Amino acid sequence: MKIIACKVNHRIHPIGCYFGKPVFSWNVIENTGAIRESRLLIQTEQEVVFDSGWKDLDFKGTEIDLQLSPRTKYTWTVSVRTETEEAVSEKNTFETGKMDEPWQGKWITCTKQDRHPIFFRDISIKKEIKEAKLYICGLGLYETYFNNTKIGEEYLTPYCNNYDNWLQAQTYDITNILTESGVLEVHLGNGWYLGRFGFHPDSPFRYGKANQLIAEIHIVYADGEEAIIATDESWKVKHSNITFSNIYDGEHVDDTLEEMPVEPCILSEGMSYPVDAWSLPLTAHETFKPELIVSPKGEYIFDLKQNIAGIFTFRVHEPKGTVIRLQAGEVLQQDCFYRDNLRSAKAEYIYVSDGEEHILRPKFTFYGYRYMKVEGVTNPDPEDFRGIALYSDMEMISELTTGNKKINQLISNSRWGMKGNFLDVPTDCPQRDERMGWTGDAQVFSATALYFADAYAFYQKYLHDMSLEQKEYDGLVPMVVPSFGMVGGNPMGSTATVWGDATTIIPWNMYQFTGDTTVLKEHYPAMKSWVDYIQRTDGDTHHWREVFHFGDWLALDGADKPDAVMGGTDEAFIADVYYRKSALIVSKTAEILGNEADAHKYAELAGKIKEGIMEEFYTPSGRCAVMTQTAQILSIENELGNKEQAAKILVKLLENNNRKLKTGFVGTPLLCDALTKIGRDDLAYALLFNEEYPGWLYEVNLGATTIWERWNSVEADGSISSTGMNSLNHYSYGSIVQWIYERSAGIKALEPGFSKVRIAPLPHAGLGSLDLCFASVCGEWKVSWKLEGRKQFHLKVTVPYGCEAELVLPSWNGETAENAIFKDVRDGICYLHAGIYEIDYEMTSVLGILSVGSTVGELTANPAIEKMLMEKLPQVGPIPMRSAQGEIFRKFAQQYHISSEVIEEIDRKIEEITQ
Repeated sequence: MKIIACKVNHRIHPIGCYFGKPVFSWNVIENTGAIRESRLLIQTEQEVVFDSGWKDLDFKGTEIDLQLSPRTKYTWTVSVRTETEEAVSEKNTFETGKMDEPWQGKWITCTKQDRHPIFFRDISIKKEIKEAKLYICGLGLYETYFNNTKIGEEYLTPYCNNYDNWLQAQTYDITNILTESGVLEVHLGNGWYLGRFGFHPDSPFRYGKANQLIAEIHIVYADGEEAIIATDESWKVKHSNITFSNIYDGEHVDDTLEEMPVEPCILSEGMSYPVDAWSLPLTAHETFKPELIVSPKGEYIFDLKQNIAGIFTFRVHEPKGTVIRLQAGEVLQQDCFYRDNLRSAKAEYIYVSDGEEHILRPKFTFYGYRYMKVEGVTNPDPEDFRGIALYSDMEMISELTTGNKKINQLISNSRWGMKGNFLDVPTDCPQRDERMGWTGDAQVFSATALYFADAYAFYQKYLHDMSLEQKEYDGLVPMVVPSFGMVGGNPMGSTATVWGDATTIIPWNMYQFTGDTTVLKEHYPAMKSWVDYIQRTDGDTHHWREVFHFGDWLALDGADKPDAVMGGTDEAFIADVYYRKSALIVSKTAEILGNEADAHKYAELAGKIKEGIMEEFYTPSGRCAVMTQTAQILSIENELGNKEQAAKILVKLLENNNRKLKTGFVGTPLLCDALTKIGRDDLAYALLFNEEYPGWLYEVNLGATTIWERWNSVEADGSISSTGMNSLNHYSYGSIVQWIYERSAGIKALEPGFSKVRIAPLPHAGLGSLDLCFASVCGEWKVSWKLEGRKQFHLKVTVPYGCEAELVLPSWNGETAENAIFKDVRDGICYLHAGIYEIDYEMTSVLGILSVGSTVGELTANPAIEKMLMEKLPQVGPIPMRSAQGEIFRKFAQQYHISSEVIEEIDRKIEEITQ
């Protein structure tokens, strides 16, 4: 028996973070019996501060009301025991930052120069150090060095948030660095605080006006003596050779510059003190050795073969005065470098050589790129260049692969879309002059992200920033978080439905995936304030319908223009649907938190909103009068109106469009799930496998390695379709992968935290096989299936300790055998407890393999089969078949009293035609 995956607040060995009431979680594996009880022990170096004793603890998350002390390292273990064995975890740690302890360091700044500042001071080490910690915040961005050695593995600190509302400090253990006397240097850049940043390229908005620094080093010597080195008037300022930096435009370095005189620092006034960090560390992950391309224009271009967000290292050795220029881009055009879709973002790195060999690395910017054009380097060598992916340090918790290479690429594209846009803030894109925390994008992708990674702590920080913005704006959720001055003065307004509903939907998804109510407790006031804001705006005249909303953004059923952005679904309808959705989530959250009054209040509000929706947008028979794919999807997903009518209309709209979607940001993430709910998995798979525009595999076939912003971001001939708003790394449409997890693999939580799961895999011949390993907070769920021949099916399922599963065998004839899977079968569902289960059987029908078990629509889509059916069934005729596209052919034929012998003959003919 082993105890693994020990975390505090969903983090592994966190240091310097905000902890609140810490939540401890762990998993148990290889146990032979049921866990009777557990014990959680927490101690400092001096004493035990908490001992739960042996009791029933929740391994998914046990909250401890612990009085934590500042700057203290805690060690904790958890023990579990069964009737026959006992196990104890390895020692785990977490360490507090300064918490509410007053800062002894002072904010310091300097006079503005043309070169970036370096604050420094000498540090004298005269005796052995037991431990040393650095607590620091530098604005806009900072990197810290001691004797030219970089401190910490984090980049772009102190990260991105609304600096007017709060600042965060990082904590570093520098015990092994401070082994001798030397110089501590803090290099500062502009970043989000000082540099050009915002939705409008010429926006004058800036959070700050000058670089700022506050820091403390706390030293404990071996003999027990303590010392504090803090920022004050004694620190000095010199200037680096970095002459320019910002997030959009890159960085300029000139190593031919002469040293500038050292200056005294200046004490700052009016700065608030930083709090312990909410952000996950932003660290380097995958590295890429490029291929060198020489374009028809003679350009030297490095190709990473993967679109990423990050930085690079580049070894150069050119004569003094040589100007080296690197430019980042996402796509080539006519095999030449291209960057116009980055709009005003220069996304470059310029270096002036001093004649010596150097390894270049940007410090205060990042790039969204696959291609890097190189100028000024003689014979650039791919061995000298490495692309480095940067993203927040989330644990990747799942692997999902199929037997279809293109679908695997789609899954990879979605995952890389997440990685490339999870640089501290869930951004829309990482390359152009935007890179902002658009709330709508974050909301629609949040469930997919939670399948890919343990993103709880990542979203927790984002929601913290969001809640502070909402406090400032009386419940309003800005379109982007941090808001960067976009609230007020924006012609599109300051908030919108679906986008603002991120404040309810994201925390609700986090709870569903983890079972941890911490985020609901923390964010409930913000969730409620958003619904209250809408209610005040709506008033008695339904004014919420009339304000600006993005609606089904970038859908294909709006204006018939190449650059159209507004979809065809009535924005007022979408606004009311999501108003109700958020009210329901607030009601459910209030119930979970024990607030019965609020639960009733918001449930009643949701009921009133529904009445208004039905009166305005539905006919008396329950038909949704908004005749778009997205409107019917929302009807099905939100159980509004007559489901059968919505199903018929949605299918008709898809069939009339050659089984292709027209949905945008609102409809696309829900489209395949809605089709599943109406029993049309065949259509969902048809959309998934579609390789023509618009479709996910269309872009895969054109070489995409991330998800595109538009369905036609690149035309079939490889030309970019637009430069106005055209990102090739925009993860929203990657939310289709959620459906692959939940329907192709068939795993979906029945209880928060995946302690109880429905496993209902849906094989398709186009996939052939599928393997999923998903490490939920309750342990690893595994689903593996493979099709052999036309109908032979092999399935293997792993249910982790302490969990239960309801297994629905696909196309199973109901016959049981000597197999543990059939130990408890009720109403066609196999009820499973922890263990590994395996079965082989012949399916009655398989999607993607045509037979009489396929739908009428699938069969008639094949011209040869359609002709054969007309010949075999003259008494039926084409009209009934056209109206029964979603019906299983066998059942359809039986309705017309077709004999079993004829049906079997038709099945044989289908097999002959398709072989």
